[in-house]
Amino acid sequence: MNDAAKNDKKSVLLQMKHLWMTQPIFSTGIALLIMVLLQTLALGFDYPSFGAWFMAWFQNWLNILRNNAGIGIIALGMTFVIISGGIDLAVGSTLVGIGAVMMVMIDSGPKGILLNMGITGVPAYVIGILCGLLFGVGLGEITGLFITKGKIPPFIATLGTMKIIRSVTQHFMQGYTPTVPRPFLQIASFRIGGQLVMPIIYWILIAAILYVISKRTTFGRYVFAIGSNERTTRLSGVNVNKVKRQVYALMGLLVGIAAVIQVARIGSMDYANAGSGYELDAIAAVIVGGTSMSGGRGSIGGTVLGMLIIAVMNNLLNLLGVPPFLREAFKGAIVIAAVLLQRKEEE
Repeated sequence: MNDAAKNDKKSVLLQMKHLWMTQPIFSTGIALLIMVLLQTLALGFDYPSFGAWFMAWFQNWLNILRNNAGIGIIALGMTFVIISGGIDLAVGSTLVGIGAVMMVMIDSGPKGILLNMGITGVPAYVIGILCGLLFGVGLGEITGLFITKGKIPPFIATLGTMKIIRSVTQHFMQGYTPTVPRPFLQIASFRIGGQLVMPIIYWILIAAILYVISKRTTFGRYVFAIGSNERTTRLSGVNVNKVKRQVYALMGLLVGIAAVIQVARIGSMDYANAGSGYELDAIAAVIVGGTSMSGGRGSIGGTVLGMLIIAVMNNLLNLLGVPPFLREAFKGAIVIAAVLLQRKEEE
């Protein structure tokens, strides 16, 4: 190999290293590629034909994407929250509360609110969904008020609302199991090409919309500015408190959408356990995707890749037969490694 070739190779390696250290979405993409390769190897190739293997691989990926679409949508909202310098621990409980409100509205049993008002079918579903989404936005606004007007740290404010929402929901829903109308389930179970892909489509569309919001709108720029330097942003004339409330309201809206998908997929809601751990999975996806815990830096694309890494890792560990209790340890290790890489980049 001549000197020119050696220099070119060295230059490429230096560029790769620079991208790895300075572009989180690049390093996250490489990590995802490695995870996909390992997952493919774990799936194995013991199939009668390439077509059979590809269909098994394709179905496995559809299952991964469909099962993680709800958390993926929540993670998109968590991206805005963390970029603004906040945190939201109440997303799992909020999902349960919104699900309960929506199911009570559309309940086809004798206690159904809309049914007793003579409203059924699609109009009832639309009203029920709107009530759930508005409830989510309202809860987000309340959280934002606690943080901005009450001067409560986001960790404490959302820890408190997490306990309150789930507890109150369980109290009012004990002994009451709403019946979700079967047509409502088509929101998540409608097949395209024979495949259950609606949750995946919702996730992709919402990610695209939020990407545009984060990059092309004043609101998106303000969120980054507040996370980078809140005091300077406030002095520049930005209504910081209003933007923060909007961030948490957006989080509530996205949790509401995830609740609609979950109810439509399952047809019920386990008020004690539904959404449990969603906040940690969402935060993990955001951090692994390169968003800084100190705020001011992050991306929607990085969060999508981070969520895919978490999802593929769970699938890979399942394929390898790793005990369920140990899977959380791997997830924790990935989060710690991601934060350590961020600190190294900042140094």
